[in-house]
Amino acid sequence: MRNFFGIDLGTANTLVYVKGKGIVLNEPSVIAIDKYSEKILQVGIEAKKMIGKTPANIIAIRPLRDGVIADYNIALAMLKYFIEHSAKGFSFLKPTVVIGIPTDASEVERSALREAALDAGAHKAYLIEEAMATAIGAGLDVEEPNGNMIVDIGGGTTEIAVISLGNIVLSKSIRIAGDEIDEKIIEYAKSENNILIGEKTAEKIKMEIGNAFACDEYDNLELDVIGLDVLTGLPKSLNLTGKEIRNAIQKPVSRIIENVKAAVESTPPELLSDIVNKGIYLAGGGAMLKGMKEIIEKETKIRVIVVEEPLTCVARGAGLVIDKIQILESLQKNRF
Repeated sequence: MRNFFGIDLGTANTLVYVKGKGIVLNEPSVIAIDKYSEKILQVGIEAKKMIGKTPANIIAIRPLRDGVIADYNIALAMLKYFIEHSAKGFSFLKPTVVIGIPTDASEVERSALREAALDAGAHKAYLIEEAMATAIGAGLDVEEPNGNMIVDIGGGTTEIAVISLGNIVLSKSIRIAGDEIDEKIIEYAKSENNILIGEKTAEKIKMEIGNAFACDEYDNLELDVIGLDVLTGLPKSLNLTGKEIRNAIQKPVSRIIENVKAAVESTPPELLSDIVNKGIYLAGGGAMLKGMKEIIEKETKIRVIVVEEPLTCVARGAGLVIDKIQILESLQKNRF
């Protein structure tokens, strides 16, 4: 009767998968509080709406940075809300939860996340590397003696891993991902056009005309946005093209590609042969950036497959790993 939750506690969004029910929650990892009384006002979607629009006494915070807890108390409050919200209508027993975590997270960061989950109402809390969760969520048979390569580009981190026989053979975790791409778009608007734009506008630009691969189709994309003129302090319209945005985000995209290539070069030959035959599996929000698939294929000379439902892979994999108890035990044994 006890529920099993798979949680993707992401820097940008939190997703909860309940075994037998699927994804039951998908909300921004944001919490709004009154900074004087420290009272929680909103969590998730409603809190995100407040970003950049709050009065002086209200602050909208992302308590996770680079995929790990940056503010423990606020992260605890947010995680408690998400667990309680996800448990409504299900068993009254406390759930067992499995949470995805970046491969390079320190033992202190791992312990903080595990303790936060227990304090938030979990019966038991396990951690799983996000790359492993992504592979399981994508439906790959990770327990077979075959090489599987995963590239998961999230909000705070990019996880790159080669998996075989239920274990991670090699991994790279870099704290460069969607959030840094947003920051580069904000920087570009200010440095090249003297216009200030906010996080939500930058995210919209990334989603609609952001791209990583040079071609006429992406170059000719256009979008009009409203920002604040630095010189006059008044609202001003700005027209952006796909080519401009590709150039603006070139640095973080190049860093991601460099690390993917480095992982390919470090892969044992027998496993690399499997990967060349099967392809590289691409997941996370970054998988939806126009041209990301194509640029990885061009630079690695290996076919790239964008997984089905790339945004939910970690949560689904974290939930489904309960059925692969040997993998879970192995991961815990290696870490605790």
